[in-house]
Amino acid sequence: MDWVAIGGRIRKQREYLGLTREQFAEKLDITPKFCADIELGTKGMSVPTLCRIATTLSLSTDYILFGKQEKNDKLGMLKALSPMVESVTPGQLPYLESILKTVISAMNHKDTK
Repeated sequence: MDWVAIGGRIRKQREYLGLTREQFAEKLDITPKFCADIELGTKGMSVPTLCRIATTLSLSTDYILFGKQEKNDKLGMLKALSPMVESVTPGQLPYLESILKTVISAMNHKDTK
């Protein structure tokens, strides 16, 4: 097992989701130190911890362990976006909706060129 690469994938997704190491450790019910050890690749983890990490980060265990991800995995991408959307306050939702509509419109326009 390449624990450094595994830890790197975990850290990258944690940061992408905007979670501090302390917040992430709390969600996993582990210490921030153990979380840091996992992310740095100095320690491995149990299967239950791996499963909690995968669920919390909306990643597959295959991706965490081996870096393999199915292309065009729309469901996986939606699951990854979910924690970010949930972190938005009700007052911010209209802005998020507007931003998403603008991005999708721009992407659709680009594809028609």
